[in-house]
Amino acid sequence: MKEAIFTEKAPRPLAKYSQAIRVGKLLFISGQVAIDPETGILVGNDIKTQTIRVIENIMAIIKKAGGTLDNIVKINVYLADAAFYREFNEIYNKYFKDVPPARTTIATSLPGKKYLIEMDAIAYIE
Repeated sequence: MKEAIFTEKAPRPLAKYSQAIRVGKLLFISGQVAIDPETGILVGNDIKTQTIRVIENIMAIIKKAGGTLDNIVKINVYLADAAFYREFNEIYNKYFKDVPPARTTIATSLPGKKYLIEMDAIAYIE
């Protein structure tokens, strides 16, 4: 049985999808971009600011499901430009320290020219 997870502390979905879906102990978090959930507006025009907002959005969703960033087992990162990799990692490493999740990082085009990063995640929550 699947359960949709929703919190006002993360951006409302922009189309027909859930912020996250929980199936048993697994939580599948939809791709998050740097939208401020309070204003609905994209924040920052630099990779560091956008990375912080994206991770904060993921944190809000996982908290609503009863977990923390430590519960994330797999994360996918989509960067609008491979040149952002070093600066992205500076921020990412501040949030994921002890046992970081498995990760894939891809440089690709993202919808809308202002989105510099998108991240989705899978968490295991007991």
